[in-house]
Formats: sequence, C-alpha cells, structure tokens
Amino acid sequence: MEVFTIGFTQSNAENFFGRLKSAGIKRLLDVRLNNISQLAGFAKRDDLAFFLSELCGAEYCHEKLLAPTPELLDDYKKQDIGWEEYECRFWALMAERKIEELFCYGTFTVPTVLLCSEATAEHCHRRLVLEYLQRQWGKFIITHL
Repeated sequence: MEVFTIGFTQSNAENFFGRLKSAGIKRLLDVRLNNISQLAGFAKRDDLAFFLSELCGAEYCHEKLLAPTPELLDDYKKQDIGWEEYECRFWALMAERKIEELFCYGTFTVPTVLLCSEATAEHCHRRLVLEYLQRQWGKFIITHL
C-alpha cells in the first residue's frame, strides 16, 4: 500500500491538483489545525473540497487528531523548541491519542494523501504521522508529492 503527503505552499493550483490527479488520489486528509485561513488561497477548506471533487473526483476530510496541539505548534514556530524536540513531542502526542486505534489500516487502501501547508515533508508533521503509523502497522510506502 502507498500513502501520500503533500503541501500547498510554493505551489500554484495547477501544479498542486495536477500532482494529486497524477497520483490517483481519491481522498485528502487535511491534517492542519487551521484550514480556513485566508492565507491558504486555493487550499481553504471549502474551496479545497470543491476543487478536489471537481478536478480529481476525490473526497475531502479534515482530521484534527492528526494535527499538533496549538501549544506544540506555537513552541516550534516561535523557536522555543527545535525540530528534534518537536518530533519527540509530536510522536508522544500521537501515542497518547492512540491514532493507530482510531484509524484502521483499511482507511488508507483508498488512494489517500495527507495535506499540510509545508512545501516539503522534511520538517512537517504529516510525515511524522505516517512514520508513526508505519511503526505501528508495519511496512507501507510513503510518497511525498
């Protein structure tokens, strides 16, 4: 099984939706805390749901349980903590929430992508979510679009 991640910053709508369509995505899990920010442009919740349906035939789901807490995100953004501490605290949060029990492996058998704002997955929690689930469930392929 292959599960995807994508960020929308530093991308225009044509490129963003083109990558989703090329990958055959049928479900987008939005793992952002704030999905209605005016700064999100085409990736605002309602616009994104419309474009996904019309352009990709995909469904939109917002899943806050896969997002960091506001406090954790603020600590990182304000540089009160570095990336290594953020990773450790985020993985602890995923374990505390027991996301491996809230979501079943079958959830991802539909071609699914996790969305956040970061342009790359290197320093983004969407990658950490999938790596955490991979540790819990076993091997699956993670592809960053």
